[in-house]
Amino acid sequence: MTDSPRTIPHWIDGAHDAGAGDRTAPVYDPARGVVTANVVLADGDDVARAVASAKAAFPAWRDTSLAKRQTVLFRFRELLNERKGELAEIITSEHGKVLSDAGGEIARGLEVVELATGFPHLLKGAYSENVSTGVDVYSLKQPLGVVGIISPFNFPAMVPMWFFPIAIAAGNTVVLKPSEKDPSAALWLAALWKEAGLPDGVFTVLNGDKVAVDGLLEHPDVASISFVGSTPIAQYIYETASKNGKRVQALGGAKNHMLVLPDADLDLVADSAINAGFGSAGERCMAISVVLAVEPVADALIEKITERMATLRIGDGRRGSDMGPLITEVHRDKVASYIDIAEQDGARVVVDGRGIEVDGEADGFWLGPTLLDAVPTTSRAYTEEIFGPVLSIVRVASYEEGLALIDSGVFGNGTAIFTNDGGAARRFQNEVQVGMIGINVPIPVPVAYHSFGGWKKSLFGDSKAYGMQGFDFFTQEKAVTSRWLDPSHGGINLGFPQN
Repeated sequence: MTDSPRTIPHWIDGAHDAGAGDRTAPVYDPARGVVTANVVLADGDDVARAVASAKAAFPAWRDTSLAKRQTVLFRFRELLNERKGELAEIITSEHGKVLSDAGGEIARGLEVVELATGFPHLLKGAYSENVSTGVDVYSLKQPLGVVGIISPFNFPAMVPMWFFPIAIAAGNTVVLKPSEKDPSAALWLAALWKEAGLPDGVFTVLNGDKVAVDGLLEHPDVASISFVGSTPIAQYIYETASKNGKRVQALGGAKNHMLVLPDADLDLVADSAINAGFGSAGERCMAISVVLAVEPVADALIEKITERMATLRIGDGRRGSDMGPLITEVHRDKVASYIDIAEQDGARVVVDGRGIEVDGEADGFWLGPTLLDAVPTTSRAYTEEIFGPVLSIVRVASYEEGLALIDSGVFGNGTAIFTNDGGAARRFQNEVQVGMIGINVPIPVPVAYHSFGGWKKSLFGDSKAYGMQGFDFFTQEKAVTSRWLDPSHGGINLGFPQN
C-alpha cells in the first residue's frame, strides 16, 4: 500500500496557501516513475493575491535599514549552509539528479547568497560636491518594487538563488514561480527565509503553469521579470513582459561546443566530456553536447570517452549512482527521439543509452549516456538543444572550421577549448561569438561576483544574471541636485547656473 500523494500549496503572506482554484499537476519521483505529490496551479485570483501581498510588504522592506536587511541575509545563509543536506534530498526526489549533484547546485546558489550579504557596498551611490557654486549632485540606488522570477526544472534551487538574494538585499519583494515539475525546493526556501527573519510578503512562491506565468508578465504591479529556460519561451517572456513595461532578463537555451585541438591532453578532455555531457543527465543549459575534434584526435578520443562511459553507474540518485533519470517520461522520450534522428541522418551510435539496465525502479524515466559519432551538422540532433545525456562527436579539419561551426549556430551561451597552446586559447577567447568561455574548463559558469549569460538567442534583454549586472538590474538610480542656501544668498537670477 502506498501513501496518497500530498498537495504542494503556494506560499503567500508567510504561510502555506491552498489556492483559490482546483487545478493541480502531478509531481513525480523520476527514479520510481510514480506520482508523489500534486502541486496546486494558480488561477487569476491567486496571482492577484500573491502580487498584492508582495506589494503591501514592499514599503516597509524598502525602508528597512541596510544593517537589518544584512542580518536577515546572513541568517538565511547560515541556515541554508546548515541544512543543505535536506534541500539536496528534496531536489533529488523530484528532479532525479544524484545527491552529490544536488549538493553542488546548492553550493553554487550559496555563492550568490554570500555575494548578496555584502550588498551595502554594492548599493552605494556617488557624490559630487560643488558642481556649481553651492550645488551638490549625488545619486541613489533604490529598489524596483515587486519583482517576478520564473525558474526552470533543471535547477530548482540554484537558478532562483541567482536572482532572489540580490533582489531581496536591494529592498525588493519577490514572487517566485518555480517549475511545476519540482516545486518543493521553493517552498522549503520560503520557510527558511521566514525562519531567518524575513517579513511576511517579501518572499512569495506562486505555483502554476502558463496562467501564472502570463499573470506575472501582464500584472501592472510587477516591475521586472527574471527567467531561465528554453529559447522559445525566453523570447516569449521577453516580448510579453517588455510590452507590458517591465525590465526583463531572460536567459534562453544553448548548444554548447567543446573544441579539442590536436595538442590537448586527451585524458583531461575525456574526463571533462563525461562530466559536462552527462552530469545531471545532461539537463543543463551549460552542458557540453558537441565535441568538435580537430583531426587526427577523434578516434583516440572516442576510445577514451567510451572506456569511461562503461564505468558509469546509472540509477536512483539516492543510491550512490553517477547519473540519475530524466525529469519526466515525456522528456525522456523526446531526448531519445534525437538519438533516432541522428541515426537516421547517418550518425554512428557508439554507445546507446536506450534500454539501459539501471540501479533503480523499472518504471523510472531512464535514458543512459549516449555517444554519437560523425553527426551531420545538418541533422536536428546537431542543430537543436537536446537537453539530455547525448554527446555528439563532430570531426573537423582545423581550428578555423571548428570556430566557424560554433559561430554559425543560433545560440551563444557557453563553449570550451581544450589545448596546451596559449596562443590558440587567447585567439579563441577573442574570436568566438559566445558569452561564456572555458579554457580547459568544460562548464564555464562564472563565479557569483561575475555575471552569467550568453549571446545571440541564449539571452534576451540587456542584463545577465547575478554579479554587478544583477545589482544593476534590481535597482534604479535617482540623481539628486541639491543646494542649501546660506545667509549670503540674495536676488533673483533667471539664467542657467554656470558657476
